[in-house]
Amino acid sequence: MCHIAVEKLLKAVVAEITDRVPPKTHNLLYLVKMAALDMPQDMFDFIARINNASVVTRYPEDFNQLMESYPENVVKDYLESTEKALTWLKHHKKLKK
Repeated sequence: MCHIAVEKLLKAVVAEITDRVPPKTHNLLYLVKMAALDMPQDMFDFIARINNASVVTRYPEDFNQLMESYPENVVKDYLESTEKALTWLKHHKKLKK
């Protein structure tokens, strides 16, 4: 759900900045590039991590293996990082006020 929250907000940012309908993609890095966002490196690194986890977590073949791959401390880190990214995106200087 962290990935999809960031994806939807990035698509809103792309739409507002470009005045075009955003592309049908789940690639967060592509959306960041389209919006030409000057994102802090740690935030970009986090978005790259959840970008790679998207399909695995959205459509798990083995739920038990998924739970082992994403223990509680990792999930908490992802949630906190997602909240920071969403807040940063909502207040980006490129957005119309």
